[in-house]
Amino acid sequence: MLSMQLQIVCNWTAPVAKAGHRRGPGFASQPALSHSRAMNESMIQKPDYETALREAGVRITRPRRVILGILSDAEDHPDAMEIFKRSVAVDSSISLSTVYRTMKLLEGIGAIHRHAFEGGPSRFEPAVGEHHDHLIDIETGDVIEFHSERIEELQQEIARSLGYDIVHHRLELYGRRRRKK
Repeated sequence: MLSMQLQIVCNWTAPVAKAGHRRGPGFASQPALSHSRAMNESMIQKPDYETALREAGVRITRPRRVILGILSDAEDHPDAMEIFKRSVAVDSSISLSTVYRTMKLLEGIGAIHRHAFEGGPSRFEPAVGEHHDHLIDIETGDVIEFHSERIEELQQEIARSLGYDIVHHRLELYGRRRRKK
């Protein structure tokens, strides 16, 4: 029996070109993000980045607190520029370099995962919740989280047959929605 959970967490829309035509397939160089509610909220746990950084000995400044709040409330996989835009809307004194430094700190302590999805900027998500993989729609930029026991078992079987234990893995599928005939 195939057991799979799906969750669309981000809709990454390419900018509209002149005369109302969308750009061709692939990722937009400067995406505009829109957000959708998680289909399965049981998979999402709100991370406490501030506590994680304090435990790592990092001082929490006002700009950093704003950035952590933005990340904690995010229901998508924002990139650094999107985090910056959201942060500046709250506190105009926040710099892009502060965003990058904060993301590097969070990644360094294992509080976030950085994804370098093909053709786009690095995007971030909390390092909490159940393991999942990603399907990226190459035309819209939608990031769809999914979990399949069948895929997990197959990966374990392959690693065992080659004499390995899996320590970490990441699966990213890139696709285009099927057209109805």
